[in-house]
Amino acid sequence: MQFSIDDKFSFFGAQFKTMSTYVIGDVHGCLGALKALVAATDIKPGDTLIFLGDYISRGTDSKGVIDWILEHQSTYHIIALRGNHEIMMRRARKGKRQFMQWYRFGGESTLKSYGITEYSNWREAVPKSHWKFLKSTRSYYVWRHFVFVHAGLENGVPMHEQSKAALFWRKYPKPEKYSEDAVVICGHTPRKDGRIADFGHAICLDTYAYGGKWLSCLHLPSGRFWQAREKGKTRKGILPGAMALQ
Repeated sequence: MQFSIDDKFSFFGAQFKTMSTYVIGDVHGCLGALKALVAATDIKPGDTLIFLGDYISRGTDSKGVIDWILEHQSTYHIIALRGNHEIMMRRARKGKRQFMQWYRFGGESTLKSYGITEYSNWREAVPKSHWKFLKSTRSYYVWRHFVFVHAGLENGVPMHEQSKAALFWRKYPKPEKYSEDAVVICGHTPRKDGRIADFGHAICLDTYAYGGKWLSCLHLPSGRFWQAREKGKTRKGILPGAMALQ
């Protein structure tokens, strides 16, 4: 399958000019790690930051993570993808069953970060700007030969026909090659050893930040990366297959 940009609403690469592009994996409420990560990188005002989703749940400061993103939208060109935890939070407004499902899978920590203890009016306790942000997140993003998505892709299926299961929910321990030309950058499947998984045709940046490991940031197309822990420890390196990303 020849890779091509096949939907106009997902490709904005020709519409902005920035110095650099950085991709950040699943933050999961780890605000300390996010701040330490950005401080450790070469990120400058005007650069593009692509977030792969799952800003909330698991960690202790989901609210703070969204606040940080909103506060820096005028500093950086932020592309925010949607993760399955954002989907669950929005669904939780529909009824008790959906609320309890979300509550058990990270919703409790998210509510605590907002200082919510009375659940009968929890929807109103979340700032309108946060609901607007959650709604505005994208299903995927395409830039050059890179495809950015939260979970993964079905091999050979055009982007606009990808299933929600593939985009947001399915675990990909070893992602299949989407096409001969594309490199898929994804999160969702946690790498509990804290290492970025580089398969050549796909790179997974969920490095288990909420589990005590690392939050990862990848610079494209150089392949340089930085990682940070919640308490501020950082490290950096370059992917073994960095030359193939050029």
